[in-house]
Amino acid sequence: MSDKNEKDPQNGELVSVESSSSTTSEATSANTASASDTVSPKASSKSTPQKTKKSSGTKLLWFVVIIIFLLVLGIIGAGYWYYTQQQGSSDSLAKAQQANTAQVNDMLADRKQTADALRTLNRQNDELKETLNALQQQNSALVQQAEATQQQLNSMEGQRPADWLIAEADYLVRMAGRKLWLENDVRTATLLLVNADKRLKSLADPSVLPVRAKLAEDIQTLQQMNPVSQSSVALALTGMLAQIDKLPLDTFEKPVDANADSNELSESADDWKENLAKVWHSIVDGFLTVKSLEGPVEPVMSLQAQFLVKEQLRLQLMHAQSAALKADSGLYEQSLLYAKTMLEEHYDVEKSQVTGFISALDNLVDTDISQPIPSQLASQKPLEQLLESRVKQAFSQGASAL
Repeated sequence: MSDKNEKDPQNGELVSVESSSSTTSEATSANTASASDTVSPKASSKSTPQKTKKSSGTKLLWFVVIIIFLLVLGIIGAGYWYYTQQQGSSDSLAKAQQANTAQVNDMLADRKQTADALRTLNRQNDELKETLNALQQQNSALVQQAEATQQQLNSMEGQRPADWLIAEADYLVRMAGRKLWLENDVRTATLLLVNADKRLKSLADPSVLPVRAKLAEDIQTLQQMNPVSQSSVALALTGMLAQIDKLPLDTFEKPVDANADSNELSESADDWKENLAKVWHSIVDGFLTVKSLEGPVEPVMSLQAQFLVKEQLRLQLMHAQSAALKADSGLYEQSLLYAKTMLEEHYDVEKSQVTGFISALDNLVDTDISQPIPSQLASQKPLEQLLESRVKQAFSQGASAL
């Protein structure tokens, strides 16, 4: 065996190198060699290095395969991670591109709207410029008219500025005529004429004395008229109309029989005879009752008759109210007298409400509502002539200058 190791030094080196890693296999081979008597020393020395060499090569191969497999797995994992990263980046880029596209579209739409608004503003600006030019031209014309009017007023300053009071007096006289003829308001018409006379008096001009004399005549005529206000009479009748339904009518009322026996039953058991008699009389008297009354027999007024009486009284008062507003004294007095007759015939004159109503009717009958209103005012025509000669002439000159 020693000779074989010297002739093959490589096998010896392999045995020495791998001896530490194959201790178990050598021990097993030694046990087998000692147990087997037929194996020669030369055959055992040749088989041990071959098995050791084959085992070490297999382990190295598996180690390389595992390393390569791990590298392949790492490469595949890295490739998959890179793919996912690239995919996410592409999606983000696509979304960013869509957002940018939407922003660009919005910006284009805003730009279009801005351009339209700018064109509209330019058009409005042109229209405003045209309007401003027209207004400037009108202003220039108005300035020229104002200058001409100012010159006219300067020329009229020394004439008669107090003649404006004549125009005010004429207006007051016209208003007095409207109050007198349209509204029959004598008091207000009188006050208006007095104010017109004050305007003419403040002129201190002797040429207006004839007009003031006519005004004094009109004022005296109105003051001598009936001072009773027709509207106050009409309002008084309106208040009386509201009280008609509250007036008591003269209708039949069932008299109270003071001698009638009381039908109330006694609670005492000892009075059973009296209670039985009361029950009997209450049953029998309900079938037929005969009573004697002294005095004239009058028919009972039905509900329809009561309604007609109230409506006739209301109608007469409304006629009197209309006649008062028209100053028709004949119809006014006739309607009130007929209403008074109806009250005395159909209403209970013993009640204070009816007597007070009749007294109010008597007062209205004695009221004189006639007001002979003049057909025209004596001062109106002279005042118009004065205004025509002294004021309207100056205004006509000013209008021609304009």
